[in-house]
Amino acid sequence: MPPLCAWHRGQREKLDRSCPGEVACLGEQAVCSKTQPKTGNTVSNLIMIIPPVFGAIQSVRDGLEKRYIASYLALTVVGMGSWCFHMTLKYEMQLLDELPMIYSCCIFVYCMFECFKTKSSVNYHLLFTLVLFSLIVTTVYLKVKEPIFHQVMYGMLVFTLVVRSIYIVTWVYPWLRGLGYTSLGIFLMGFLLWNIDNIFCDSLRNFRKKVPPIIGVTTQFHAWWHILTGLGSYLHILFSLYTRTLYLRYRPKVKFLFGIWPVILFEPLRKH
Repeated sequence: MPPLCAWHRGQREKLDRSCPGEVACLGEQAVCSKTQPKTGNTVSNLIMIIPPVFGAIQSVRDGLEKRYIASYLALTVVGMGSWCFHMTLKYEMQLLDELPMIYSCCIFVYCMFECFKTKSSVNYHLLFTLVLFSLIVTTVYLKVKEPIFHQVMYGMLVFTLVVRSIYIVTWVYPWLRGLGYTSLGIFLMGFLLWNIDNIFCDSLRNFRKKVPPIIGVTTQFHAWWHILTGLGSYLHILFSLYTRTLYLRYRPKVKFLFGIWPVILFEPLRKH
């Protein structure tokens, strides 16, 4: 994690003095004050809460495999955990934000590696490996409370998804490059903005003091991180689901609700 800027160090010290029961490893960009967390950092999580709920409902109606329902719901849990953390700035809520990131990525990995198996099959070896990985990460993180450890473990899972996605769009379904690379590009853009916000937080705060609020809000890069990674993760689920339904000989199509929001619709191949 990038070094703390001077302002965040001061806020961290105030929070630690006023809340001795709180653990010091709070998310840096969320630590504005004990009572006034950044509204943008909280509300921006809605993109990870509402759309995946509808995706899960539609998946149930379409009779899709439970792992895709779990993918949507896992993303919703991440959004809810992040909402609670940025609203309360409590360590317990931070865990509700960060640990589900690991769990949801494990579900995504399982889905991506099971795209080309028979319908409703279960890979118990992979399932056991991912559950064991989640338990180990959870146990170690609760003990060491080191953000870098969490970031490395999360990065390993994301790297696995990236490699698997590139394999699929390169060797299996090349026509899915648009969807696959779009989800990856949006996610990486959010990651870039998050790091810019970490590194240049003092400069960005000073800039926001000098410009109208309508301009300053566009530089709330941590909120943009939520929005872009939420959208990127949602698109990844669509990519995984599109790949799976193609293999099962369905006819998936990506449609845009109201010309804006992407959803996947499909129908079984007609039997003659």
